[in-house]
Amino acid sequence: MRNVWAICKREIKSYFYSPIAYVVIVMFGVIAGWFFFTSMSFYSLLSFQSMQNPYIRYQLNLTEMVIRPMFGNISIIMLLMLPVVTMRLFSEEKKTGTIELLLTYPVSDLQALLGKYIAALCVFLVMLLFTIVYAFLMAWFGNPESGPLITAYIGLLLMGASFIALGLFASSLTENQIVAAIIAFGALLLFWVVGWAASITHGTLADLLRFMSITDHFDNFAKGVLDTSDLVYYATFIIFFLFLTLRVLDSKRWRG
Repeated sequence: MRNVWAICKREIKSYFYSPIAYVVIVMFGVIAGWFFFTSMSFYSLLSFQSMQNPYIRYQLNLTEMVIRPMFGNISIIMLLMLPVVTMRLFSEEKKTGTIELLLTYPVSDLQALLGKYIAALCVFLVMLLFTIVYAFLMAWFGNPESGPLITAYIGLLLMGASFIALGLFASSLTENQIVAAIIAFGALLLFWVVGWAASITHGTLADLLRFMSITDHFDNFAKGVLDTSDLVYYATFIIFFLFLTLRVLDSKRWRG
């Protein structure tokens, strides 16, 4: 565990010694903040109108009008930003030749992998940390349901962890950071849209496409539902791509 923590600290320092982490965190905060501002503005406008129109008052629902759209928008921003966070993790090591040094240290491939994975997760957690202010603002202006808020954050954490696992795998495949980011984004986009085809298919194939869809599993979290199948899906997704990355590192060690 000491080796994992040492690699994690090294990677976190490299993130914040370069402009990557700052640019990603700032852009994430600005875009997410804008989406939240527009959703809350629309909700506030309808709240004022409901004073004169009782029908509108019965239609007001902070969870449906603000919380679910906000977390849906944040997940889209994650799709764009997290490949940038993960693109350098192994690609940079390959380009500079330091991956050979890393693999010859008394550090196992799994320890190196986990150290880099946890470092990327820490950057992601910093990104999410700034969104907590939205929960306080919603509590100030309305009466949000705590259940959907908590489960939505759990869903975001699992989705982000899944994105990072796939991004880490993409970074292990090439020494070019841009190519790694494109591979990660393309693969994540495929998992994002694969469920759309379920509407034009039937039977087992439709069920399979829905199960593969990373967004379909997130929808339940945004509704305030914790489903075991969704937890299993994200856990399997993370373990599978970390395993593939481990196999790539193992083949690199054997090739020398």
